[in-house]
Amino acid sequence: MSNDRSGQAPAPSQDQADSRAPTGPPAASSRAEIDAFLGQLKALDRAAERGPRGRLLFALDATMSRQPIWDQACRLQADMFREAAAVGGLDIQLVYYRGLGECRASPWIAEPQRLGELMSRIDCRGGHTQIGKVLAHARRENDRGRIAAMVFVGDAMEETLDDLCAGAGELGVRNVPAFMFQEGYDPICERAFREIARLTHGAYCRFAPGAAHELGELLRAAAAYAAGGIKALEDLKAQHGGGAGRLIEQLK
Repeated sequence: MSNDRSGQAPAPSQDQADSRAPTGPPAASSRAEIDAFLGQLKALDRAAERGPRGRLLFALDATMSRQPIWDQACRLQADMFREAAAVGGLDIQLVYYRGLGECRASPWIAEPQRLGELMSRIDCRGGHTQIGKVLAHARRENDRGRIAAMVFVGDAMEETLDDLCAGAGELGVRNVPAFMFQEGYDPICERAFREIARLTHGAYCRFAPGAAHELGELLRAAAAYAAGGIKALEDLKAQHGGGAGRLIEQLK
């Protein structure tokens, strides 16, 4: 994943995902603007963070069909942090792909407003899915420092399923569960998401198109698990039910 500042920093290392920008004039959320903001986040001193914290990789399909749910996710991610804070805190890394081969990651972020600011700077662009890059990035990040879980929200799969299964298997042997949340009813997407969840010992859930409340419950449940494990998820189920119960059924 690329965190470079356009025109200012060295080229990304080979183990980072390809983040070549599409040709043509930049859209409102240009690579340079996002790079500058990522640089500001990366420079923040987070040495004073309190105690051990869970780490959640939050990945989103930012191709053009995702624009409505992307706007909703900008609001819903704050609930993820609030739920995690009640358990013990959470660091989140935002990963997204869009356009012609652009697949990028933020630094690890502990403050919800900063994640929201970053998401608000990103617009969706037409392109194909890049789930394989997300899985490979999650593996590398976990090898650098333990990831409690990966969340992926999307509505399509346009890659080779066997390749995705191989990437998911690598996460599975590293005990990184993937929570695969599908918007809509595409059967090809469902098959792939279910397989990734199964191979990583995670969970698959589907929500209706545009169902922000339903997605919000799932994200809160995933955040609780990343921050406090199955016990935190059970506590959330006892208090609110909803998405927590859907995840527990598959994790046990």
